[in-house]
Amino acid sequence: MTDETLRLTARITGVVQGVGFRYWTARKADELLLTGTVRNSADGSVQLVAEGLEQDIEVMLGWLKSARAPGRVDLVDHELSKATGEFDDFRIVG
Repeated sequence: MTDETLRLTARITGVVQGVGFRYWTARKADELLLTGTVRNSADGSVQLVAEGLEQDIEVMLGWLKSARAPGRVDLVDHELSKATGEFDDFRIVG
């Protein structure tokens, strides 16, 4: 693990709307000191953009894929890239 700052962009599918998924995801992001956004999509998925230290991004990704995430996550389609620094905090949007 390094101190590199990464961006996690993810589309989460399953039963992830109407179950508090965005709220608990935002709480987890705050706990990990991540910045970014989480939002519902019209197709029933949830979109996440989170930036932070590599080890914290890995913890978030693991949490999203675990039984601890609310609802039922079927798939976390994601990519990692360099952080842009565009966010000041983590917010639920849309």
